[in-house]
Amino acid sequence: MKKQILDRYTLTRDNEFIIDIAAGKVEDLFNDFDKYAPYRKKELDQDLVDYIIDSVREIGKEDFVIQFRFTSNVDERLESRVRESVQNYFLYLKDLKLRVLSGMTRTSLILFSIGVLILFLSVWINQKATGFETVFTHVFAEGLTVAAWVSLWNALATFLINWAPHYRQIKRFERISRAPMYFHSDAQERQ
Repeated sequence: MKKQILDRYTLTRDNEFIIDIAAGKVEDLFNDFDKYAPYRKKELDQDLVDYIIDSVREIGKEDFVIQFRFTSNVDERLESRVRESVQNYFLYLKDLKLRVLSGMTRTSLILFSIGVLILFLSVWINQKATGFETVFTHVFAEGLTVAAWVSLWNALATFLINWAPHYRQIKRFERISRAPMYFHSDAQERQ
């Protein structure tokens, strides 16, 4: 199945997969709502971002380049701006994911600390309650034990399971920001 997916992409002479993006003009790569912002500060079109991310996900660990094809002429200044915009945007997405990952780590540490504290409290209550055991004391101590394990489980699950997809996205955004970019113009090829 992976080979069939990879067959959809053309290769460079160096066997790098080409993520081919066609647009009429450079402005088509950006959102319309910030029409007057400089290119390096503009938001990329979300369909373009999704396409690049999905393509890199399909390609996996293979090397790739991003190739832009425009129907209108594009000078070196615009190429440089597009390159900078794409790099900055994906570095921005990487930074957002790093913040999410940092928040998840902080939450995991807090939950883990609370779980350990509740577990120690539960053990302490069980040791002190040996002389005057009542149903209430027993239920309270068992409830604390359950709460401690739930807190510990959530901390470990968040840290061990939920961080992996975010980490993969961070690495993917980093790869996209460093990807070589090439530009072609149909107007220049016709001349």
